Amino acid sequence: MNLTEYFARIGYKEPSHKADLKTLTELHEHHIRSIPFENLSIHCGEKITLDLETIYNKLVRNKRGGWCCENNLLFSWVLKEMGYDITRLGSRVYDTLKDDYSPQESHLISKVIIDGKPYIADVSFGVSGQIWQPLELISGKDQPQLPGTFRLVEDKGVWVLQKTGRKPHVPNESFAGSSLVNKSLSKKIYCFTIAPRNMDHFEQTCHFLQTSPESLFTNKSICSLQTTTGFRAVIGWTYYEVTYNYQEGVDLVDVSTVTDEEVEKVLEEKFGVVLENKLVPVNNKACYNI
Repeated sequence: MNLTEYFARIGYKEPSHKADLKTLTELHEHHIRSIPFENLSIHCGEKITLDLETIYNKLVRNKRGGWCCENNLLFSWVLKEMGYDITRLGSRVYDTLKDDYSPQESHLISKVIIDGKPYIADVSFGVSGQIWQPLELISGKDQPQLPGTFRLVEDKGVWVLQKTGRKPHVPNESFAGSSLVNKSLSKKIYCFTIAPRNMDHFEQTCHFLQTSPESLFTNKSICSLQTTTGFRAVIGWTYYEVTYNYQEGVDLVDVSTVTDEEVEKVLEEKFGVVLENKLVPVNNKACYNI
């Protein structure tokens, strides 16, 4: 871990190196606006690994993004190097079609203890489910951020991350009925326990997610990056640019279609991602919305 190199990658120009809440919040915000949530390796014929050195080179030196195990593993490594008290946790993502959580813990997050208080850090959920700042691990407390109001609710040792957002406005009428546009004001995002998880815990799931025809990530090519006003995303050949609260209680969702030839140009210009191998975009039917 070269912290100076990582700070430069996320545009963090005045690092304090203090393991406090202010620094954690600044790191969290810079990371989500600099390193995309993306699964493009799957659709470029590349293998995704949980090896720290490989992840560091990919995300920091090669300026790529990654999915949760890559981004959050890198982020937890940074925090540990800076002296934070961190524990890696596994979470199960909510499936709106099944009205239930995934059976396996497919999403990696971190618990961070600061001055005796626990917080949840997660820099890699992407799109509208992405928290912008760490959340205090306290049950039932509304924690407003620009994306919406997040809350963590605990019941019998299981914590649920919920979000209350705003109504989406889609000017492009041809996409107004798209299943990819989340129209629910309130939603569950994932659930977790505070049982510590090592990286071996995610090995089998990591393999499943990038190889199984039942996996969301084999069915859709996804790249998402938070901005100062919302987020951008390209899913298959569809490009989204979301502005949070552009009118009171309303999010603006600009949607357009890009061609095969334009996808990689959009990735470079809007996400700073330059691919070494040829991308084959995919957008099959699967339970996913922005």
